[in-house]
Amino acid sequence: MTRHLFCFGFGYTAQVLARRLAAEGWIVGGTCRMADKAAALRRAGFPTEIFDRDRPLPRPALDGITHVLVSVPPDADGDPVLAVHGDDIARTDSLRWLGYLSTTGVYGDRGGAWVDETAELSPSGERGRRRVAAERGWLELCRDRGVPMHIFRLAGIYGPRRSPFDALRAGSAKRIDKPGQVFSRIHVDDLAAVLAASIGRPRSGAVYNVCDDDPAAPEAVVAHAAALLGMPAPPLVPLEAANLAPMARSFYDDNKRVSNRLIKNELGVALRYPSYRTGLAAILADEACREGRHPASSD
Repeated sequence: MTRHLFCFGFGYTAQVLARRLAAEGWIVGGTCRMADKAAALRRAGFPTEIFDRDRPLPRPALDGITHVLVSVPPDADGDPVLAVHGDDIARTDSLRWLGYLSTTGVYGDRGGAWVDETAELSPSGERGRRRVAAERGWLELCRDRGVPMHIFRLAGIYGPRRSPFDALRAGSAKRIDKPGQVFSRIHVDDLAAVLAASIGRPRSGAVYNVCDDDPAAPEAVVAHAAALLGMPAPPLVPLEAANLAPMARSFYDDNKRVSNRLIKNELGVALRYPSYRTGLAAILADEACREGRHPASSD
């Protein structure tokens, strides 16, 4: 059977996975919301449709798909993919795997304690509550309609063109002083590796945390990135005085360490970037190579 991945939400993570699978001979396509982005993806060899809640896909768009990745976030009315195309997906006989990208925000605040996939879901804010509802809806489709569903609860994603280096170079990086605060994160290449491992070893109904081994204070990550660039670290700013946008501020409502033991023990994943230190160093080395510089001259 031809392997065909369809990505609802052809964004940063989906594109990394798409390039990986396309190199192995997969057919990969998906959706986005903007016509110019769709055109760029088509030029790159990925058939792309426009989709949102008010613009359903033509039914033939899902014909022959064997794998689906859903990264479209829920809105105030719920999960748009589930609402608009849940029945179509459930009727797709060729489907072998569906992955839903959720968030570790579903666990809420744990005061810096560790959580694993068995922890009670107790989100702190509206976005987290929407994710819990979306997870529940997809798992019901798995239970009631036999959809081969897998949920991935993602920590903060970083990678090339999406790292502290970008904010530091733009002069917009902040180091927030909130003692005891830690976040978990995952390099996008390791996230793609986890998804590929699940595709190769599916377990319908599975839920996985996806993060690295090193929950860390966000201000320490920014300081380390600045040191790698040879720049002074931004000064520490108290959270109350940081003037963060509401979404950025909401991340500081939760403080927890997320366990990744299951992706290692069940999926056999060996993280390429187990810490932000190795991940940031690799991004900088890759930038240097792309620019024709020796990595050691990253300043």
